Amino acid sequence: MPDRALTTRDWIGFMAMVVGMFMAILDIQIVSSSLNEIQAGIAASSDEATWIQTSYLIAEVISIPLSGFMARLVSTRILFTFSAIGFTLASMLCAMAWDINSMIVFRALQGFIGGAMIPTVFAAAFTVFPPARRNMLSVLMGLVATMAPTLGPTVGGYITEISSWHWLFLANLLPGILVAISVWILVDFDKPDWSLLPGLDYLGLLLMALFLGSLEYVLEEGPRDDWFEDHLIATFGVVSLVAGIAFLWRVLSYRQPIVDIRAFANRNFLIGSSFSFIIGIGLYGSTYLLPLFLSHIRGYSALDIGIVMIVTGSFQFMSAPIAGRLAAYLDPRVMLGFGLAMFGAGAYAQSLLTAEWGFWEFFLPQALRGFALMFLFIPINAAALGTLPPERVKNASGLYNLMRNLGGAVGLAAINSVLNDRFALHWKRLVEGLPAGDPNVQAFLNNAQHGISGAMGAMSEEGAIKMLGNLVYREAQVLTMADAQFLMSALFIAGICLVPLLRRPRGPVQADH
Repeated sequence: MPDRALTTRDWIGFMAMVVGMFMAILDIQIVSSSLNEIQAGIAASSDEATWIQTSYLIAEVISIPLSGFMARLVSTRILFTFSAIGFTLASMLCAMAWDINSMIVFRALQGFIGGAMIPTVFAAAFTVFPPARRNMLSVLMGLVATMAPTLGPTVGGYITEISSWHWLFLANLLPGILVAISVWILVDFDKPDWSLLPGLDYLGLLLMALFLGSLEYVLEEGPRDDWFEDHLIATFGVVSLVAGIAFLWRVLSYRQPIVDIRAFANRNFLIGSSFSFIIGIGLYGSTYLLPLFLSHIRGYSALDIGIVMIVTGSFQFMSAPIAGRLAAYLDPRVMLGFGLAMFGAGAYAQSLLTAEWGFWEFFLPQALRGFALMFLFIPINAAALGTLPPERVKNASGLYNLMRNLGGAVGLAAINSVLNDRFALHWKRLVEGLPAGDPNVQAFLNNAQHGISGAMGAMSEEGAIKMLGNLVYREAQVLTMADAQFLMSALFIAGICLVPLLRRPRGPVQADH
């Protein structure tokens, strides 16, 4: 419970922080649909261009758990203001990047400095505002945290289409400045604790950076380079393992650890963070797979993809007031089970896709997933952060948000591995099902050569065989993406088994037990 009555100034300041969080999460995905344009603009190869996104993710993953300590050290106001300023300046530098190396450095700065804004908002919601307001705040934070990744590719593609890729970053300047000024003037939630500075655990910070940075690199690059068959990935894997073990020892033995990992001893926080991990897989995985299908299989433009994907966001908005109202009456575990079942059903429905699917075929799966997200986010927030003592929430918020990002990274790595392995299997099976001399195969080739089955008219025998090969390739891709959706569905349905392990949150506790 806050020590003083909340004022209009507190609310406006908090809303400014929410806008900053939206910007930081949006920029994870905003470049994803415009990598080709950025690649051409800075003369980078396709392999190098992937680091425009990877560098941001690695830096942000390192920054998020550090934010709890920094908020206690310098205060919420100072940390968030300087994060907003740094994020804005780094965005301007990204727009001015002259080659791939400068872009990677500036994107890493953008992710590292801006990453602190995400968990700081969650911590403020659960330390500044009374329990009666938390359902409403969970709805707000849930919309921002889930809508931003969904809208990222759409917004990025639209900006690039009507202007240039530079505006992906320049668009942050005005809101970034307004957020920084607003937070500096309006936010006064806590005071700095400079006594923490002499005990800053530099070794723990180094080990955490090595552990999380190396792990993120392995997860990002592994599917592309055959995992540990690649020498560099194997090296980073060893570094991550060794640094992770050393980091665990350090935070458990040092008197003032950089991260309060003991928060995982709280059963609700542990299970809630596990669900945050699962949400990360579903949120980032579905945002990755749908544009991939629509662009590669259907040939949709970035704007067309955005029109299809807006269904998810629309149903998120529709479900927000419903979930927020029900949260005041329903057991959070019931809401969570309902959300997991609905998201799983949406992913399963999408696993039935064919190469002809378009807006209306994807409507129901997206509606189910979008409606489910708020029923997931609200109870998980309450379970993970709502029962911790106030003095532990800042550090715990960093760990909680880190789990969602790690879930996204692990999910994308697993999806890409599934796409690689299952594609080879489906290709082999489809080819084996089309033996030479098969009457159906021969009929298709004859029709193609005589202009009966294709819109392009008659073609040579080689052209007909190539056309058949392209169809087989397309169907193998569709079957592979269906497999990935099915596995995602199975994960969410299996997650229901964890729900009974949660204790029903009954408001914040006052001290550790």
